[in-house]
Amino acid sequence: MALLVWQDDLNTGVDVIDAQHRRIVEMINRLHIANRSMERIAVAEVIEELVDYTLSHFAFEEELMEEAGYPFSAAHKRVHQLFAKRVGEYRLRFEAGDDIGDELRSMLARWLYNHIRSDDKDYADAVKHHLNLFAREHQEGGWLGRTLKRLFR
Repeated sequence: MALLVWQDDLNTGVDVIDAQHRRIVEMINRLHIANRSMERIAVAEVIEELVDYTLSHFAFEEELMEEAGYPFSAAHKRVHQLFAKRVGEYRLRFEAGDDIGDELRSMLARWLYNHIRSDDKDYADAVKHHLNLFAREHQEGGWLGRTLKRLFR
């Protein structure tokens, strides 16, 4: 199986999320390379980093959705939880000595690309709108900055 390549249709338009997704793709590729090296320690390190980073990404993404008022954030969070459980099962199999590198990589690639193209694209507009409002408010200096400008012009 070849290394994963980022495709433009994976962009959500939320720059911070797209950067995190690209990093996950890079880690999946590192898993492929580590697995080819046949060094279990290298594979274990990549799996740990990949799992930790992905869980942090999920938490960040979920917080953005909630702050943006995305109405399906609870359902999206549930999808993340189910995925985390599935990856946890792969991790246990690996720790038990199974060679799961290729299987895990294949599952991660399919899941990530499908998840981004459907679930993540669904919340993107709500999050972009929220981030744009936040940026405009802070660009103007927030409430205090606007008030001081009005009072002391």
